[in-house]
Amino acid sequence: MKRNRQPMVVLVTAPGLRAARKVAKAALRARAAACANLVPGLESHYWWKGALERSAEVLVIFKTTRARLPTLEEVVLEAHPYDTPEFVALPIDTGNARYLGWIRDSVG
Repeated sequence: MKRNRQPMVVLVTAPGLRAARKVAKAALRARAAACANLVPGLESHYWWKGALERSAEVLVIFKTTRARLPTLEEVVLEAHPYDTPEFVALPIDTGNARYLGWIRDSVG
C-alpha cells in the first residue's frame, strides 16, 4: 500500500454537539474524511494558559487517509470555534480490508 493511501483516525474535540456537527459536516463536504463519529459526554481535564481546566466536550473521530490529512486539518481549523483545536492523527495499521478500502475510496 502506498504511504499516502494509509487509512488514518483523527481525533478532534469540540465544545458541544452543534460545533462538532459543523466541523464534521465541513470535513465530509470537502471529502477530507470518509466518516465522522460524534461521541458526546466527554469530560476533558487539561492545562490552558497556565490554569488547570475542565470542560464538557464532544469527541469527533474522523476516518481519512494520510493524503487527505492536510485538507482535513485545514477544514477543522477553519470550522472549529477553538483557537487551538485538538487535531491528533493516528495510523490504522490493521483492519477489515473492505472497510479500509471504503475509507480510501470515499476520500479519493
